[in-house]
Amino acid sequence: MENHGFIRVAAAIPEVKVADCAFNTAQIKNLIAKAYSNGVQAVCFPELSLTAYTCADLFLQKQLTQNAEQSLVQLLQDTKEMPVCFIVGAPVEHNFKLYNCAVVCLQGQILGIVPKVFLPNYAEFYEKRWFEAYSLKTPVTEIKYANQQTPFGTNILFEAADQLTFAVEICEDVWSVVPPSSYHAMAGANVIFNLSASDELIGKQQYVKSLLSQQSARCQAAYVYAAAGFGESTTDLVYAGNAYVYENGKLLAAAQRFQYTEQLIFSEIDTELLTAERKKNTTFIAHPVPENYHIVSATTAVMSTERSEWRHPKQPIAISRTINPTPFVPSTAQYNESCDEIFSIQVAGLAKRLVHTHVKTLIIGVSGGLDSTLALLVCAKAVDKLGLPRQTICGVTMPGFGTTDRTRTNALQLMKSLGIQIKEINIVPACEQHFKDIGHDPKIHDITFENTQARERTQILMDLSNQMNGMVVGTGDLSELALGWATYNGDHISMYAVNSGIPKTLVRHLVRWAAETQLDDAGKANLLDIVDTPVSPELLPTNADGGMTQFTEDVVGPYELHDFFLFYTLRYGFTPEKIFFLAQQAFKNNFDDAVIKKWMQVFYKRFFSQQFKRSCLPDGPKVGSVNLSPRGDWRMPSDASAAGWLG
Repeated sequence: MENHGFIRVAAAIPEVKVADCAFNTAQIKNLIAKAYSNGVQAVCFPELSLTAYTCADLFLQKQLTQNAEQSLVQLLQDTKEMPVCFIVGAPVEHNFKLYNCAVVCLQGQILGIVPKVFLPNYAEFYEKRWFEAYSLKTPVTEIKYANQQTPFGTNILFEAADQLTFAVEICEDVWSVVPPSSYHAMAGANVIFNLSASDELIGKQQYVKSLLSQQSARCQAAYVYAAAGFGESTTDLVYAGNAYVYENGKLLAAAQRFQYTEQLIFSEIDTELLTAERKKNTTFIAHPVPENYHIVSATTAVMSTERSEWRHPKQPIAISRTINPTPFVPSTAQYNESCDEIFSIQVAGLAKRLVHTHVKTLIIGVSGGLDSTLALLVCAKAVDKLGLPRQTICGVTMPGFGTTDRTRTNALQLMKSLGIQIKEINIVPACEQHFKDIGHDPKIHDITFENTQARERTQILMDLSNQMNGMVVGTGDLSELALGWATYNGDHISMYAVNSGIPKTLVRHLVRWAAETQLDDAGKANLLDIVDTPVSPELLPTNADGGMTQFTEDVVGPYELHDFFLFYTLRYGFTPEKIFFLAQQAFKNNFDDAVIKKWMQVFYKRFFSQQFKRSCLPDGPKVGSVNLSPRGDWRMPSDASAAGWLG
């Protein structure tokens, strides 16, 4: 079983007793064993976890530092059969100075010791009273600690199998103007562990989370943070036991605060995702820092970095993190704000084009389906923003052989509620004439039968735009572009495509959001019925009851799956094997493996074969991180082979 670049990491919060190294070491050992049983490959403990953080002047007692060292010797012995890399905090003496350190260990060996760079200077806790700060400029040296010779210094990278390279910083380091982790990331670290002991203040937790999220995103790395918790002295301060796992700015796991028992949180880091992000981001390079900076340059940091290598046994990993089945849809927490922003981007793009072209009318085909509904709502908001009358918009509904009463009624009702110009043009006579002209039997409901209608509709819209000094607004969405589910030189073409950056799964949510927030009760009911209408081009004749006989997802597959495939193909460039693995996790309660595989094959076949349609797309606004514009985001030969992906 492939791990697909996933590495399981953890943050552990043990119960501690101040200055009781034996007790603390026993708690740490239990959590290492727990991490091992859960398949964790690297686990981080809080700052000074061997002694507890709040020992104050006891740190200046030789007995305490000796006890910590001896406890580590015993811990190494007790865990040498567990292939789990663990990082504990300890006070370490070197050259007659005491340093607040992170000790990185694996199977009885100390891989390296990392001292703290920035020491807090607060009235309530003056760490400089006991510890020496360590300079980023100081070269890595070697010291003897816990009966072992080991690297000692800030610039140490720890390399492991499966693309894992991690580094360590301690608490205050991440609060600095330029944290050590920034240099570590430029030197190659894709995971940062932070041993912390941040006390609680009103509002501080949200600031810490924001800080960690931003540093994780800035470094395009995972960030694992473990802070001191229950058992620390409460003489003047309280420690809540905060622990977080971030990946490129996204929170994957968090501890419960103010717990009175030990905690272990873990999640999987996707190292392939981080690698993909760094490859695409041209600002992520290990370039030299300008000479006027009084810090070590990135080049020097790379050259002076000591490399300590460890290998974790290759083993299958069961994903515990949640894989979102709808990656394009905003999360619940930011749903309204995100929908409003997406809608505003579409509106702003169209408004600028309307002002630039000096046209008098926006021409849009309105089918009563999701895509044209969203595009029409964007048109209405754009003219409102520009102070233009709604009559600037001309909505055209063009019933054909497969148009149902439901969609036709919804289209007309929507246009009336928005107060725009309405035209209804039946395309059946024109299509029948065209069938005669080209010698096609209208009883043969093939691709010619379908595309004749699509191109007739586009011809009507284009000719109306000439007649009315207008601009045709396209309605096709990102998912249709990915699958090529559009008639070439038919609905494939417009003068500005407002939905070209919106995938189908998101279109449905945006229309529902508009129903809830933008319209009155009558308009809301209309939009919600459109949302509930099955997706269909309505190009094949209706049944005896006037109902739909053509359903898009029966032909091309569920858009929920295709949007998932599209996101991970374009956003991160993952292999089909990995995307299939992720889809298994995301859709385990909805689709079995055979169904996922079937529609994934359809996705790759269509995505490659239909590139020629995307090579000549009309302009349209980019909305998210995934887009198919041939002028910027996706430049692909139209005759590229899908064999490597299908294989």
